[in-house]
Amino acid sequence: MASTFTRIIRGEIPCHRVHEDAHVFAFLDIAPLAPGHVLVVPRQEVEFLHQLDDAHAAALGAALPRVARAMLAATGATAYNLLQNNGALAHQAVPHVHMHLIPRFEDGRGLGIGWRSGQIDHADAAALAARMREFIA
Repeated sequence: MASTFTRIIRGEIPCHRVHEDAHVFAFLDIAPLAPGHVLVVPRQEVEFLHQLDDAHAAALGAALPRVARAMLAATGATAYNLLQNNGALAHQAVPHVHMHLIPRFEDGRGLGIGWRSGQIDHADAAALAARMREFIA
């Protein structure tokens, strides 16, 4: 069954389109955190970012700055958040990769973030980085 975002891309569900090309579709979020909140979605229907093929990943990366510039110019915002969630545990509501571009305004409109940082264990970090490099190679 097609995701909600695939149905939007196909024109089965109406949206306020901002940008589209062969690999990417961007539209205004229907439940925005601030005016100008845009969803940037690859046309490839996969749930997780790491599942994207190289062409869709590259196109998504190329579209984000263009859409961000347009969002800033159209809204007058001077700051924004880029948010991408992978999986239900990470608060992903639609199982189709999507990036949120959320403008921030002086009056507080936009994404509020709580960040619970910890402290790095350098020995564990060195071992973890080495394991990651093995998978990238």
